[in-house]
Amino acid sequence: MSKDAAPIGIIAGTGFYSLASLEGAKTHTVDTPYGQAQYTSGSWHGVDVVFLTRHGAGHSVPPHLVNYRANIMALKQAGVEDVIAINVVGGVDPALVPGSLVCIDDFLDFTKCRVITFHDGSGPEGVVHTDVLDAYNPALRKEILAAAAEVSQPIQDGGVYACFEGPRFESPAEIRMCSMLGVAVVGMTGVPEVTLALEAKLRYAAISLVVNPAAGLSDEPITLDELNAVLAASSKNVLEIVERIILNRKAA
Repeated sequence: MSKDAAPIGIIAGTGFYSLASLEGAKTHTVDTPYGQAQYTSGSWHGVDVVFLTRHGAGHSVPPHLVNYRANIMALKQAGVEDVIAINVVGGVDPALVPGSLVCIDDFLDFTKCRVITFHDGSGPEGVVHTDVLDAYNPALRKEILAAAAEVSQPIQDGGVYACFEGPRFESPAEIRMCSMLGVAVVGMTGVPEVTLALEAKLRYAAISLVVNPAAGLSDEPITLDELNAVLAASSKNVLEIVERIILNRKAA
């Protein structure tokens, strides 16, 4: 891989903090026009990586208060061009059992209180309407799917991610609505992260790891113990895919 190649960005949260243990890891707290953000830079198999934890140090920031604009802008300022996001989600599609992986290709936004754009009309560009037809970059999605096939990790090609405000879990009625709308998975962090990346002209794709059936689809309540058990067993499968992407880029 060329020394001039842009670092690859990785955004993750729960269960993936080991990504901060990069070779030559350095933690950076940076100022952006939208506030401060923190990330770790280093290398993985000789490839430059910038890893950003959505929820801050010690998972201290709940999903509805994450400064998504500062996070995305910090990656942009760090020279990142491609972003692989990892989301921990609930499964709505009954075929997606805990441990299933999805390379999502579309979203529904049910958030209520978040700042969702860099464009407030005050800049020199005026009012901007962003086309989100390919919010999840097709070329980067193909890279994820190819890497998964190479390491024999099953992953569903495509699926709709529905984002809710959090930090509470979704209600059974909300999940019934999602099921009628063809949603595959639900989470609390995928939007506006994906659309802000698009506005910042970053290529963005996401891997969703299902850790539980969504509310009302199981007789059992959703518990953190359940989620953590699936994360402990399945996070390595996601990391194996990301590592293969890194190795493929090194060989390119």
